[in-house]
Amino acid sequence: MPKGYAEGPAAEEAERRLEALERGEREEEHEERAAVYGSTEAEPERHFLGWVGDVDPDMLFASGQAWGITVVRERVT
Repeated sequence: MPKGYAEGPAAEEAERRLEALERGEREEEHEERAAVYGSTEAEPERHFLGWVGDVDPDMLFASGQAWGITVVRERVT
C-alpha cells in the first residue's frame, strides 16, 4: 500500500501536538520576524542581510547592492 499524506513524520508530529493539547498542555509561542536573505558583491553566497524594518529588500535590489533577495519568516530566539 503506498504511503499517503497522513503518514510519516509530519503526521506523527501533528498527532503528538493534538494529544498534548487534549492533555491541556500549551504550545510554546515563538516570536517570528521576516528575515531578508540575498547575495552581495562582498559576499556572493546567499546570506542574512537583516530583518525587514531594519533593511528594505526593495531598496537593496533597486540600488544593486544585493540580488537574489528572498524574505522568509524565522523564529527569533
